[in-house]
Amino acid sequence: MCGIIGIINHLQAEQQVKTALALLKNRGREGANSMKISDQSILGHTLHAVVNNIPQPIKNKGILTANCEIYNWLELNKKYGFNAGNDAELLLQFLDQFGLEKLEELDGVFAFAYCNENKLMLARDIIGEKPLWFAQPGNNLAFASEKKVLKVLDYVNIQELNPRQILIYDLIGKTIEIKPRTFFSCLPEHQLSYEEIKQQTKKLLYQAIKKRIPDQKLGLLFSGGIDSTFIAKYLKDNGCDFTCYTAILDTGGAEPSDFIYAKKAAEELGLKLKIKKIKLTEIPLYLEKLVPLIEDSNVVKVGVALPLYLASKMAKEDGCKVIFSGLGSEEIFAGYERHKNSANVNQECVSGLLKMYERDLYRDDVLTMDNHLELRLPFLDLNLVDYALKIPEKYKIKEGAGKLILREIAITEGISEELAFRKKTAAQYGSKFDYALGKLAKQNNFNSKSSYLKQFYSAPNLKLGVLFSSGKDSTSAAYVMKQQNYELTCLITLKSKNNASYMFQTAGTEMVELQAQALGVPLIIQETGGEKELELQDLKKALAKAKERYQIDGVVSGALFSTYQRDRIEKICDQLGLKIFTPLWHKPQDQHLQEIINHQFKAILTAIAAEGLDESWLGREIDSKFIEEIKTKKVNYAGEGGEFESLVLDSPLFKKKLSIIRSRKEMDSPHSGRLIIEKAILKEK
Repeated sequence: MCGIIGIINHLQAEQQVKTALALLKNRGREGANSMKISDQSILGHTLHAVVNNIPQPIKNKGILTANCEIYNWLELNKKYGFNAGNDAELLLQFLDQFGLEKLEELDGVFAFAYCNENKLMLARDIIGEKPLWFAQPGNNLAFASEKKVLKVLDYVNIQELNPRQILIYDLIGKTIEIKPRTFFSCLPEHQLSYEEIKQQTKKLLYQAIKKRIPDQKLGLLFSGGIDSTFIAKYLKDNGCDFTCYTAILDTGGAEPSDFIYAKKAAEELGLKLKIKKIKLTEIPLYLEKLVPLIEDSNVVKVGVALPLYLASKMAKEDGCKVIFSGLGSEEIFAGYERHKNSANVNQECVSGLLKMYERDLYRDDVLTMDNHLELRLPFLDLNLVDYALKIPEKYKIKEGAGKLILREIAITEGISEELAFRKKTAAQYGSKFDYALGKLAKQNNFNSKSSYLKQFYSAPNLKLGVLFSSGKDSTSAAYVMKQQNYELTCLITLKSKNNASYMFQTAGTEMVELQAQALGVPLIIQETGGEKELELQDLKKALAKAKERYQIDGVVSGALFSTYQRDRIEKICDQLGLKIFTPLWHKPQDQHLQEIINHQFKAILTAIAAEGLDESWLGREIDSKFIEEIKTKKVNYAGEGGEFESLVLDSPLFKKKLSIIRSRKEMDSPHSGRLIIEKAILKEK
């Protein structure tokens, strides 16, 4: 794993690359070099050598700077008659001969910049294990492995390159072209017997681990859960020199579950295990370093970052250059609670994989690299992922247990049933660091963990556009993200001419301009005919406007259970290089409604369309009595199935509140109707 930098068509290119290489030194201690494309265009590289020490950037027909691990480089070397000395040289010769045409033949992870014939190409592996950020001030281009480098160089509107996109920059015309890439599919499902699928899955699992083992000592991030235990068993059985590393909070009382199970697994399998315990009073010192390092104050990210960083630090002190992690298993084998509640388990897995580069991979990369370690993730192996996504869901989830096929393979390979079927415990909970963050927030008089962590990284995590319908779900989702230190940059509303739109709320959208004023957030309105599927083109136009006008990094949606809606929004966002957040996804209906009340939202019903609801429900406020009564009806009582639509008159986000002056009710049947708001004003709160 290495660091890459490029400054293109800039008068201070040489000085900026020099500054960047100094900032990237933690990503490679074996050397830092640069190479000119022209006087104003320079590529740079810091080297963390695992296979052969060959300095970069390197030049042949084209010029390459790459952060890569190509596991099939020897096979490709032989297949195409190349004479490469390592995977980076192979990548250069491969691109020289084929350009981007055969990129999918590369089995591995990478982020690279390749320049040839006045075209500079930026690309990443399809899931996004290797990071790459870019900025385009005017007609120039700058890119780096870490966002903070471009910040120090005073670039703004810095974007993370979406792994499903290739950026092509014309050095003469100074224009950018984005080329899309195809992601994994969960169809068609395998039609083989369970035993046959199990055997093929085991084969791919072992290949995924084997190809990542270096010819030197390595570390393993270890929790005693099925994922890390499975990797440890393979490494042990194959005579690898490795040590397991676990980090936990020293509670002074009952030991965290990761401590208990890590010790149990180590004793059962005869593993070398090192455990680091830290006290509550030590954590703020680590937070001062970690939160700016990952450039994010998200509570979950920080809670996971603490044990990962501390374990990696031990591996570094032991002289490791490579460390393994079990990350990715949950997404390919369906290990999260949201998988169990999903109408389409494998599509839920695909959705999770799409988001990993934002949610997990950048954090884990910079934390391990800061300890001079290359992170390797066998469960995200391309061949394994492609196969696992097509395993029928009945082989993944059974009687409430996720990752069934992996657990049963583990048992056949000699892992005890107790360890194989250990219930999923997220790293921040198994290590007790989430508990620690809560306690520190309380001790320091902060009202939440998010507000406590914001002191360590004051910048907003990301700039978000809000898919805004005027109702409780989109407003609530925006509120959740705001509380987690994300910036609400603009509202995006689709006004549909079709009251029966599959995608967009219609009742109450006449109030979005007033709500935008109440929020103090700019609004983009896009009209749509509301024709099924065609309305998605209008959504794409609106999101593209928001990205261009307000430089948003991502989009927040209020989707609760509608996979139809969520999947289509995700697909469009991914095409546009936007990150997607659905913070209410699969939240229990009663919990969602109760949180709206607890957070002092004032929302009323503006439309009904369900048996059991009549005209008296129109205009009714969502309060405790509402929840009691709606639960007695045979409806989705959060309104997710279109049973009702709502309008938010006030919320903690609003600087002013809406007051309805005049309205009327229109019923088209005893159980279907709308509240037409004819006049409303803003009032001081």
